[in-house]
Amino acid sequence: MTWAVLGGLVLLALVDSTSAGTLLLPLWMLVAPRVRPARVLLFLTTVAVFYAAVGVVLLLGVDAVLDAVSGAGDTLARNRPLAVVQLLVGAALFWWSWPLERRAKERGGPSPRAVRWRAALQGEGVPARTTVLVALVATVLELATMLPYLAAMGLLSRSGLDRAWQLLVLLGYVVVMVLPALVLLALRLVAARRVEPWLERADAWMTARSGVAVSWIVGLVGFLVGADALSRLTT
Repeated sequence: MTWAVLGGLVLLALVDSTSAGTLLLPLWMLVAPRVRPARVLLFLTTVAVFYAAVGVVLLLGVDAVLDAVSGAGDTLARNRPLAVVQLLVGAALFWWSWPLERRAKERGGPSPRAVRWRAALQGEGVPARTTVLVALVATVLELATMLPYLAAMGLLSRSGLDRAWQLLVLLGYVVVMVLPALVLLALRLVAARRVEPWLERADAWMTARSGVAVSWIVGLVGFLVGADALSRLTT
């Protein structure tokens, strides 16, 4: 694995760490009048386990495809017309992110589903299964927009690492995904008065802009896809 691949994985993991499931929903629990660390940890553990399981399935599927078409990877990497198509796809995704952001801003405000989830995560006497259910539903719904995660699994599958190391890197990836929320939880517990105003502002900012997050993700993935194609075209 090269430093460029490792850096790409870290960048994608940090992007994934700002999604609704990994940051916004945990923020809702952290700004509640009474913070329940066990509930936050249960939520983040559910999210991490789900993404780890999806990653294992994706890696196994990628390996099966590559085994079925042995040698195709190198051939495709040297295929300049395919690289041109990849560059066009990346440019199209980057361009598409702008109208996506504009429509999200025009819609504005949290969705009714988000309001219900917030009430469930902050409510008194909420059973553990409700927390797990919200975490699973949120992550399943994010599958349609998990472009950074898909890109990361593609990078990992082509990293040249054996299966055991790929799984270890995958575990590190999902830890980075939930790490910002864990850090915020620790700060909320040890320095509540100092961080509460900041958490409330971050919550308000993310909630107001949650609709444009998908456009940012699409734009970033388009940039990475296009940059990879451009590097192959110029070497």
